[in-house]
Amino acid sequence: MSGRSSLDLAGTLKWRRGEPEELLAEPADLGRWAVEAALVDEPPEVVDSGLRQGKELRETIYRLASGWSATADRQDVELLSTAAAAAPPRVDLDQRYRVRRSGPLEAVLSAVARDAIELLGGSDIERVRECARPECTRLFVDSSRGKPRRWCGMAECGNRINAANYRRRQRTTAPSTR
Repeated sequence: MSGRSSLDLAGTLKWRRGEPEELLAEPADLGRWAVEAALVDEPPEVVDSGLRQGKELRETIYRLASGWSATADRQDVELLSTAAAAAPPRVDLDQRYRVRRSGPLEAVLSAVARDAIELLGGSDIERVRECARPECTRLFVDSSRGKPRRWCGMAECGNRINAANYRRRQRTTAPSTR
């Protein structure tokens, strides 16, 4: 959705300004997210402490990417570096040339932390945007040319805003029936 696994993890807490929606409510949710993010093929085992680690990494990434400045908080940097130090998921090729990814939760979080480090330390950080839908707080990398991208995704935010704008225009231009 965002173009980066680290920002996708940060987006698992939606609507941060209003009534937050937690997409990682249970440990198994983090395992499913890892599969949906294509980091592993099978959900890793996740226990409560692993879910806490995942959420801590998520919040660190969100803080650093949304409030990017020349100097990052030392604890946030250390948390990212510690998570990234673990081995990433194992990648294998089978005899039918299919890529297979596997690993424990520690490997998944390592891959996400590595992605965050590459994002925060690279040129893409200048293209990180927050969704233009007022309620949405998801972050994404705007890699569009010409007309800048405004939404985290068209399905959830862009279409809703465009439809609301269309209805508003129709109301203001509709002839009065008195």
